[in-house]
Parts: sequence; structure tokens; C-alpha cells
Amino acid sequence: MDAIELLLTRQSDAKLTAPGPNSEQLDIIKQAALRVPDHGCIAPWEFIVVQGDARQKLGEIYYQSAVAEQQEEKVIKRAKELVLRAPMIIIAIAKYQAHPKVPRIEQVQSAGCSVLTMQQAAFAQGLGGVWRTGYFAQSTAVKNALNLDEQDEIVGYLYLGTPEVECKKPAKHKPEDYFTDL
Repeated sequence: MDAIELLLTRQSDAKLTAPGPNSEQLDIIKQAALRVPDHGCIAPWEFIVVQGDARQKLGEIYYQSAVAEQQEEKVIKRAKELVLRAPMIIIAIAKYQAHPKVPRIEQVQSAGCSVLTMQQAAFAQGLGGVWRTGYFAQSTAVKNALNLDEQDEIVGYLYLGTPEVECKKPAKHKPEDYFTDL
């Protein structure tokens, strides 16, 4: 797949199944994550790969966090199931570092760019992925369970696997609706 084709056909695939990335594919995905813009070369990221039995461990973290933070019953009920939506999840974290030239927003954006490049690397290798956030990305209890610092930000959970269905999604936005000239 060439770069232009990748950029113009990339899509999110929410229905994922095994197999997930193999070790060679995962190595490429990891390398792609580290090639994002990084002002000051401070590498403001951390990644946690969750697969196999570790998915149940993450599900338990979700569940305990939802209970502790008194979430709605439907959030608590679904907590352990969410992690089973794909054979692999990569948790992407912005590790904020006070820096005179690199504001927090740039560091969070850099970590966000890493999620996109990992998804693109997976897609280019014939895999599917979907970037999710939501309550569990904002939960203080989840951050504590993952041993994150208070200023750290979970920018996303990247679910990776093989798309259950081959479904090419058409472009839904037109450039002329979003770009203007100054």
C-alpha cells in the first residue's frame, strides 16, 4: 500500500477479531508511534500493550474504577466486556513534562499523533483498528491503577485486530466544506 492510498483509504473498523498483530507487525506499529512530531525531542509518551489474559486484567481495572467512581449501572455492567472487542489494545498516554518551549497541548497532540500513526501502520499491514476514548480514558481511578501521574493523559485506547467484515467506507466529507483561503 503506498502512502497516498493509505491516507485516502484509512478507516476505523469497530468489529475486530483475532488474529491481532503478530510480533513483526507489532514492531512496525511501535516504530510508527515513535516517528510523530516531537518538539524538543522530549518523547512525551508511554504505551501499554494489552493482549491475551491482560485484557481481563484491564477489564477488572475498568470495572473496579466504574464501581469506585459510582458510574451508571450500564457503564459498570459493560466494563469487563469492552476490552474483549479486539485481540489487542494499545493504551496511549501523554506523559506531560514541564518544558519552557513545549506546552502541554503540543505534548498531548504528539501522543495523539502516535495513535493515528499506529492505526495507519496496522491498516497498511492489512489489520483493522479503532481509536476509542470515553469515560475510561478520563477516569482518575483507571489512571491510578495504571500507575500514571496526575498530569498524565490517556489520549486513547487503540483496539487492533482483523476486521470481521470487509467494508470499504466512502469518504463522507468534502474538502471544500472545511478549507478556505485567507
